[in-house]
Amino acid sequence: MNLNLRQLKTDKRDLLRAIGDELRRMREDAGLSQAAVARAAGISPAWVSEIEAAIADPSIEVLLRLGAVLGADLSLRFYAQTGPLIRDRLQFPMSECLLSVLAPRWSATPEVAVYRPVRGVIDLVLTDSAGPDTVATELQSQLLRVEQQIRWSGEKAGALGALPGYERRRVGRLLVVRNTHAIREVMRAAEATMRAAYPARTQDAVAALTGTDPWPGAAIAWMNLDHGIANLLEGPPRGVNVGR
Repeated sequence: MNLNLRQLKTDKRDLLRAIGDELRRMREDAGLSQAAVARAAGISPAWVSEIEAAIADPSIEVLLRLGAVLGADLSLRFYAQTGPLIRDRLQFPMSECLLSVLAPRWSATPEVAVYRPVRGVIDLVLTDSAGPDTVATELQSQLLRVEQQIRWSGEKAGALGALPGYERRRVGRLLVVRNTHAIREVMRAAEATMRAAYPARTQDAVAALTGTDPWPGAAIAWMNLDHGIANLLEGPPRGVNVGR
């Protein structure tokens, strides 16, 4: 089989851009300047700037140094193109549960890849055949970094609207989380932030997904998981005010 060198160059450029974007996001989240990161990593500030701008072609050693400075592990792997990759072992039962309760008006597409302006994968894309709404859905059994989750879900939803077939749709967001003590604590600690990012009531979102109600806007839904079986809750769990 002949290699498509033009496609390889495009893929490499996209990969360098993704690495640069990720490095910049981590650095800004940490509140560090390019000079501070470069000094700690033992490289020049110009090199950090060029990596973030996807101009440089950094070695693995340089990336390992930058990851160590920012408290991140570097992971390299090949992804097979024969089917979707379920990254979270609990994502599958959560996805199955959501798909099983959807009203017939909703069609679902799992693992939708987006490329520009950001590169990533949306867990489920739900499209309302009776209305203008398409909902970019993320399924999370853990919620470790609120600001990252909000930013990435917004960016991926925006990128979805640029894909063919979605340009004229109204793209919304849904975050489906597991009902655990840790996630409830996160929701309580970041209540104002989560309310601002996901202002719709959970009850209204569930009613839209399972019935004929209109999609209410960005929302959070909750699921219980017991022995690998997920169940969708009608509203937020006790003690959580976000989505009420």
